[in-house]
Amino acid sequence: MDSMNPKKPKKGQNIEIELKDEEATGTYSNLVMITHSPSEFVFDFISMMPAVKKAKVVKRLVLTPDHAKRLANALNENIRKYETEHGPIATKEKFDMPFNYRGPKPEA
Repeated sequence: MDSMNPKKPKKGQNIEIELKDEEATGTYSNLVMITHSPSEFVFDFISMMPAVKKAKVVKRLVLTPDHAKRLANALNENIRKYETEHGPIATKEKFDMPFNYRGPKPEA
């Protein structure tokens, strides 16, 4: 296998996944801003704290449109499983919050 043509795992073959210690505890986020262009979706995970005037982007993920759709499908499936086991998740219909977001523009 050369570096220009890495061997893809065959369907059903196990892939080893490493979780680094600094990522193992996770990152708290209570807001996600999503923008997109023809070639990618950008997810800015934001942490907002009470009495703090400035929210902070704590993680940015950039996905291809195909992977963004797979993520949406996987999230919907997991929410369905969660609600089957634990009951409906209560959400507010409208999220009103004034903020000045300086993230990426939707245009490419």
